[in-house]
Amino acid sequence: MKRSHLLSYLFLVMMSIVFAFPFYFLLVSMTNTSIDVTNGRLLFGSHFLENLSHLFERTDMLKAIANSSIITLIQTSLALLIGSAAGYGFEIYRNKWTDMIFNTLLLSMMIPFAAIMIPLFRLFGQLSQVSDVIGIDSYASIYLPYLSTAFLVFYFRQNTKMFPRELLEAGKIDGLSDIGCFFRIYMPTMKTTYAAAGIITFMNSWNNYLWPLIVVQTPEKQTVPLLISNLSSSYSPDFGLIMTAVLLATLPTLLIFFLLQKHFVAGMLGASK
Repeated sequence: MKRSHLLSYLFLVMMSIVFAFPFYFLLVSMTNTSIDVTNGRLLFGSHFLENLSHLFERTDMLKAIANSSIITLIQTSLALLIGSAAGYGFEIYRNKWTDMIFNTLLLSMMIPFAAIMIPLFRLFGQLSQVSDVIGIDSYASIYLPYLSTAFLVFYFRQNTKMFPRELLEAGKIDGLSDIGCFFRIYMPTMKTTYAAAGIITFMNSWNNYLWPLIVVQTPEKQTVPLLISNLSSSYSPDFGLIMTAVLLATLPTLLIFFLLQKHFVAGMLGASK
């Protein structure tokens, strides 16, 4: 083996250890007591079941998981539908006016979310006077600002460039409408693109912290990131319990990623072509 190859392998092994260590420390910490975690214990303990039982006894973890699941599923489903429909329309019905609108939409990606938080909060405050379903401290107030994002529209438009137009023409010859072509031809054909976009949207929604922190006013509507934040902000935090909660919060995103990993890679490669 050449020395250059050996050095490359050693470097990759070292970097793998560096990146894997935080997850290893998480697994170790959830099996130890808070004092052991504070002391930096790196060996597995026997307190996992104790930390798990304390987590469900002292916190409303199941409710938080249910809240995050409802919000994430609704946001992911609607965001994929809206983003793909917009990206499909911008590319299939492309002209100078749609290009102008699309370029303006891309400019919105330069605006940080912190700059629009106050206007959004005031907007949902006004909506609270109309209906509690879409006002402050509702599920809708958490996911509505993320249903249409410039990134998803851009992502689907770039992938639609590779979509074979002959399929649309064949569908229209068979009597399908434009909407029928979208749902019955475009969506099944672009499943890898939907998988990659779904993983990204799911992870962003599940891990969203800042906006729910602003609009959620009652413990009944808190999500998993908010619950973990409340655990770590106590006067004497139980780090073993916190690490157990972090692991439970991490499992859904890991599961989704590994189940759709093949489609995710294919979808991202397609976007870069």
